[in-house]
Amino acid sequence: MAMMDTPLTTWLLFGHAPRYFHDTEIVSCLPDGGLHRCTYADFGRRTQRLMHALDSLGLERGDRVATLAWNGHRHLEAYWAVPCTGRVLHTLNVRLSADHLAYVIGHAEDRVILVDADLLPLLEQVYGLGALAGVTHVVVLADEVPSTPLSRAVTVVAYEELIGGRPDHYPPLDLDERTPLGLCYTSGTTGCPKGVVYTHRSTVLHAMTAATAAGVAIGPSDRVLPLVPMFHANAWGLPYTATAYGAKQVFHGGRQDPSALVELMATERVTVAAGVPTVWMSVADEIAARGGLPDLRHVMCGGARPPGSLIERYRRELGIPLIQGWGMTETSPLASMAWPKERMSDWDEERVTGAVRNRAGLPLPGVQVEIRDERGRAVPWDGESMGELLVRGPWIAGSYFGGEGTDRFTDDGWFLTGDVAVGSPDGYFVITDRAKDLVKSGGEWISSVDMESAVMAMDGVTEAAVIAVPDERWQERPLVCMVLRPGARVGLAEVREHLKETGFARWQLPDQVEVLDALPRTGTGKFDKKVLRARFGA
Repeated sequence: MAMMDTPLTTWLLFGHAPRYFHDTEIVSCLPDGGLHRCTYADFGRRTQRLMHALDSLGLERGDRVATLAWNGHRHLEAYWAVPCTGRVLHTLNVRLSADHLAYVIGHAEDRVILVDADLLPLLEQVYGLGALAGVTHVVVLADEVPSTPLSRAVTVVAYEELIGGRPDHYPPLDLDERTPLGLCYTSGTTGCPKGVVYTHRSTVLHAMTAATAAGVAIGPSDRVLPLVPMFHANAWGLPYTATAYGAKQVFHGGRQDPSALVELMATERVTVAAGVPTVWMSVADEIAARGGLPDLRHVMCGGARPPGSLIERYRRELGIPLIQGWGMTETSPLASMAWPKERMSDWDEERVTGAVRNRAGLPLPGVQVEIRDERGRAVPWDGESMGELLVRGPWIAGSYFGGEGTDRFTDDGWFLTGDVAVGSPDGYFVITDRAKDLVKSGGEWISSVDMESAVMAMDGVTEAAVIAVPDERWQERPLVCMVLRPGARVGLAEVREHLKETGFARWQLPDQVEVLDALPRTGTGKFDKKVLRARFGA
């Protein structure tokens, strides 16, 4: 007898926590430092009120509803209400410049934008660029609407006013599991950002796999703190995973002060947390000053390869396993985790660290990985052979929104990550380089190509090449190497100001420049960045 054909949609997971974990808390740290507490029962009622509210805005199924928001309980409600009503959740990256935000809002054809009150000035800049023509409503995630010029162009309403008085129950929709659920744009690593569409099916499978011991290891007894922003690849899927399994969720929005973060983790007795290496660097001293965090079972580190010294410090000094994970926006994003195998249980920690923890990990069940050379041939997993990393699976993107970037997908169904990797005989792999010379600062990509083009557009600059240099806090920062016209004077201040005026966000601006007589070139005439890295990489 065949199994029941139950659609894998968010409705399958949504009602689980409000029913079976109705008294489990969701805690949000507010901008003023106060804490907002609610339960999954509250969450269930409020989310269904939001579902009715979205219907009242004249939205069709498939319409994009964007969020420009930090981590918090209202953002979590949108995570579920938007896809459960057949719409597509488009999480806007608050770290993008106004120009890039304008592009992705227009490209996605967003109809409604939910925005935190303190991010209204950024959205107002986008409005000044004339990029909200297709937007009908702006919902401020607050009790009331502050004065804003946006009201001249769109209907602006407060979130609590919008959902107030709505019914607590919303009849589940019969959605196809391949219906689009979310839209997340890459950081514009080569040119304009590209959109990745997540489906109900891919998100449910990702959430269920991420919770396993091979993934982030989350269960009903956990207290989960995603320090990765909810606008960054769906906070690595943790809001869906934690909700599905009834784990307590703890959110910290806005700027992350290390002292406040550690205090929150201690007060709420967080057991699992996830963030980029720069976060774990910034809070290490605070954790040490407290004498550790006894409830913290492990932390997940992703977004960039953490230095071995950081992994060792968490193990030796803090007694906290720092587990490296790897993924991309295109992989939903979790694709691998660096957990040791059973046969390594008797190994000493130094051996485990060298063989496992310093690597990107083992592919999760359902994720297929290959490493291929320049001719497309699979290279052996011998711990030495390098090649480009390719992945495929049920939560891996098969194309980009709008049909762009077709060169990133092979004819035999694989996604070309652009990362150079080495696989070991044990099945672990490590990312050794980036194929397109990208700079990854604080877990976010910076396009060296875009920056080079902008710098070379400056008066007095003839050539420019951008490389990544190590940085203790941000992992990498961009270094601009440039050649000037005779008699020209261009320094760091001028470069930063020019890049700022051409649309680069403040966090993307370089901290240093080097003026050279000439840039080294390869035999084909391209800038030889290997030579620049050898000279300035230290």
